[in-house]
Amino acid sequence: MRTEAPFWAPPLMALQFLTRLPVPVIGRLNEAEARDALSRGMAWLPLVGALIGCVTAGVFVGARMLWSPLVAAVIALAVEARLTGAFHEDAVADFCDAFGGGRTAEDVHRIMKDSRIGSYGALGLGLAVLLRVATTADLPASFAFAGIVGAATMGRLWGVAVMATVPPSDGGSGVARAIGAAGPMLLAAGALAAVPGLLPLLLITPIALGGALIAGALFLLWFGRLLRRRIGGSTGDCLGFAAYTGQLVVLLMLAANSPR
Repeated sequence: MRTEAPFWAPPLMALQFLTRLPVPVIGRLNEAEARDALSRGMAWLPLVGALIGCVTAGVFVGARMLWSPLVAAVIALAVEARLTGAFHEDAVADFCDAFGGGRTAEDVHRIMKDSRIGSYGALGLGLAVLLRVATTADLPASFAFAGIVGAATMGRLWGVAVMATVPPSDGGSGVARAIGAAGPMLLAAGALAAVPGLLPLLLITPIALGGALIAGALFLLWFGRLLRRRIGGSTGDCLGFAAYTGQLVVLLMLAANSPR
């Protein structure tokens, strides 16, 4: 039985992992190949994020021609939620619930695995979505497309960075547990995959992108220490929370550097 996935499998596995798009060819892989494709496919997440960002940005720019920026932002994020299955939004709710209400590592893991959303989760998700709608609507028309794509790319890069620097928690589940310990090579490959999505922002507004990169480094230091101290490592919901936070940070940096 082959254990190494074919060359085409990792990027397609990343596409299937982050979206609800049907990728039937993945079904041809045996269990060992699928596990290898999932592990190596994590490096492709920023590029898939850029593709998701292109869809969201296209809807936003198109809707903005008919409605106000606020309405266009709501429509664009609704389309994105459908495309991704609200993957990261679910992680934000679970993370806020668990780390807000859990006192012990066992409590945190139990709450994260519970499909119900409590008060901390509802509040955290509501504030996160409202902030993303507001910052998306605030983007200047001149670089709205590049901003949304860059934010989507950076968010997935933050998820890859946490995956590469924080070991999986013993009590966790999901992708963090499935792929095991990663390492600096994953982070380097993820950074390379992020270049197409971040390059336009580098050319248009390097200060905002630089601020987001600095914020990302500081976030990794804080977040890694938090996860190790509270639950001994990361989980899939922690990675999703990092990804959503990365998007918000880019959008906030763009809003702060936009002309008034």
